Amino acid sequence: MKSQPAKTLRLALSRSSNLAGIALMLIGIFFFALNDAMGKFLIATFSVGQILLIRSAAALVILIPFIWKEGWTPFRKAPRPWLQFWRPVFATFEVAAFYWALQYMSLADVMTFYLAGPIYVTAMSPFLLGETVGWRRWVAVCAGFVGVMIALNPTAASLTPAAFVAIAGSLAFSILMIQTRLVRGTSDTVLITTQTVGALVFGAIVAPFQWVPMSGWDTWLLLQLGVVAMVAHMCINRSLKVAPASVVVPYQYTTIVWAIVLGYIFFGDIPSVTMVIGASTIIAAGIYIFVREQRLAKQTSFAEPP
Repeated sequence: MKSQPAKTLRLALSRSSNLAGIALMLIGIFFFALNDAMGKFLIATFSVGQILLIRSAAALVILIPFIWKEGWTPFRKAPRPWLQFWRPVFATFEVAAFYWALQYMSLADVMTFYLAGPIYVTAMSPFLLGETVGWRRWVAVCAGFVGVMIALNPTAASLTPAAFVAIAGSLAFSILMIQTRLVRGTSDTVLITTQTVGALVFGAIVAPFQWVPMSGWDTWLLLQLGVVAMVAHMCINRSLKVAPASVVVPYQYTTIVWAIVLGYIFFGDIPSVTMVIGASTIIAAGIYIFVREQRLAKQTSFAEPP
């Protein structure tokens, strides 16, 4: 039997790791929200293609040391090559849709639609992943869809092309998450690099058709967009390594708080009542689905023989 001091030390270390994971997740989410706010500012001047081109080039420069350290073996041995090809396609589409929608909608409104991604994943899991979804999670999925409809506030004035683009982008984001589950044995560096290269290629193809001359300040901001996104990715990936997902993942929903705050400070956006109610419904449904999945995962692990 382990001594009490050893047990106390283990609990203290676990608590310290959890706090570090939460802190990293909160920092990562803040940087993602900052990245989105910068994107909304830049999309008023530059095209989606130009933003993705410069943003991805900056991110790729940051990735070079990590690629050099791991070598090309993880790229050659990455599982399911066809999925590795389609992941960057969906990743590029969802981020392009996000930036395009930001031209016409508030930051918080666009982010609300993207918050429904985990709910879409649960709804598609039985068909694309072969997972069993019980009635409780189906009820949560339905509640999440109700939240999307409340946030969308379907009237003749609110049913704009931008709203449908945001929904399409959030659906692509959910498919991206499912694809990531299917290739979860892939190195983080490979996953991030392929996404970055996909956006870079897309930007290189379409940017010349809507190229806007850049000042030194504009170039610096566009490059910082890539840096900020990479910092966010690194913080979130690290948080999931130092603390259990059940501890840190619910904090991802703080993104809507930052979206509202940054949207108000920089763009004067005031969220509507329906958006707040819809976002709250989506967040509640998403957290319930996540907690339910964690409980079922624990029950399955306990039921398995040693």
